[in-house]
Amino acid sequence: MSLKIYNVLNREKEQFVPLQDGRVNMYVCGPTVYDNSHIGHAKTYVGFDVIVRYLRYSGYKVLYVQNITDVGHMLATGEDRILRKAEQMSALPMQVVETYMKGYFDDMDALGVQRPDISPRASGHIPEQIAMVQELIDKGHAYEVDGSVYFDVLSYPEYGKLSGRIVEEQEEGAREAVRSEKKHPADFALWKKAEPEHILRWPSPWGDGFPGWHVECSAMANKYLGPTFDIHGGGIDNIFPHNECEIAQSEAAHDQTFARTWMLTGSLTLDGVKMSKSLGNTLTIKDALARWRPEAIRAFILSSHYSNPIDFSDEAVEAATKGWQRLWGAVTLVREQMRTAVSGSIAPAVQELVDKTKAAFIEKMNDDFNAPAALAILQDYTRQVNSLLNEQGPQSQESLAALDGLYRELGGIVLGIIPDEAEQDSDAEREAGLIRLLIELRAQARANKDWATGDKIRNQLRDLGVVLEDRADGTIWKLG
Repeated sequence: MSLKIYNVLNREKEQFVPLQDGRVNMYVCGPTVYDNSHIGHAKTYVGFDVIVRYLRYSGYKVLYVQNITDVGHMLATGEDRILRKAEQMSALPMQVVETYMKGYFDDMDALGVQRPDISPRASGHIPEQIAMVQELIDKGHAYEVDGSVYFDVLSYPEYGKLSGRIVEEQEEGAREAVRSEKKHPADFALWKKAEPEHILRWPSPWGDGFPGWHVECSAMANKYLGPTFDIHGGGIDNIFPHNECEIAQSEAAHDQTFARTWMLTGSLTLDGVKMSKSLGNTLTIKDALARWRPEAIRAFILSSHYSNPIDFSDEAVEAATKGWQRLWGAVTLVREQMRTAVSGSIAPAVQELVDKTKAAFIEKMNDDFNAPAALAILQDYTRQVNSLLNEQGPQSQESLAALDGLYRELGGIVLGIIPDEAEQDSDAEREAGLIRLLIELRAQARANKDWATGDKIRNQLRDLGVVLEDRADGTIWKLG
């Protein structure tokens, strides 16, 4: 089965055929860096991380661009988000940007989100944005009023094709202060005049000012990916006005299709309620990581299709944690047995299990990156691995390596929830080492006919969820 992706633009699932054979150019709207990243950011960027991982796993050479918005993202009041945060912190705007941009990347690194190939900043691409605005003016799609420039939505008949919005039904005041100088209420700012007190400002043909939020992504996507590219991603909350405006200004400027496939991640609620600082129900990624393993948070996010909404709750993450622990328990058992296994050929049953699991996993991922179904395949694989190891006796080094290799491939390379040996945290290593030590102490006690001590070690480990199994070739352990 070839890869199919649900294209939000065309509202149907389509066979994916990139512009260039074997290459994928992809742009995803990045964060506005004015505060700590929250769990909603994790939902979006973990989702796209797995999409990029799978594309690369499938053999595509991916150029992944994800911007950083550090100017121009306006509140409904007309205030720049970064400027307002700078005032609250008594800091310079770029101090705010550097602080929270570093925090964002630290959070993504901790979650195992691989960094984009290019992370362009809006403030570093002002010339490209000015050039694009001028091109729109020259083509009759934009107009200047008192130092500000607006896009004329009525000059682009297809405006609204992504979100389904009808221009005639739109009201004033979407993400920017209402300006009576606009020709139409839906017209949006490409360039804003900087008032005397506005710190973030650049010279332009229309006077000192700063770019509008929407033009940033269009200019940077064009610079690094060209006027037409394969995939544009982002969160569903930005479908209007941001993504809609990106399409309009890009296609009006270049007379070409902007992005051929649009992929949008579903929203995230916290205990059934949309996150809001005014309600006091936000959860930062840092706070989440202080409570749960990053792999468990990823497993929770991947338990829902990237395009679907998901509700974050303690119970849901704890359930995902237990599911991940079952996976990790099997991985640990396989790797533990590899320490003492003898060499030999791969057992036919093992080869069949590996081949069937890989084929099923790929089939699910080729169906619009269906990570929840792929994760279920991996859980079923784990049940069969446990059965194989616990019921069919010792396996050869090669059989265990094949089992472990599939975990590394599907759970590690693609889903990012199974760490390599070198990436295991010290706690996991210490736990495995302590269990091995207790098994050795138990063996010594039994050799000395101290059955009471041997039984005590076995029973107390069982109470902690560690099951020992005595075999002719020694004692093995697994998580119960």
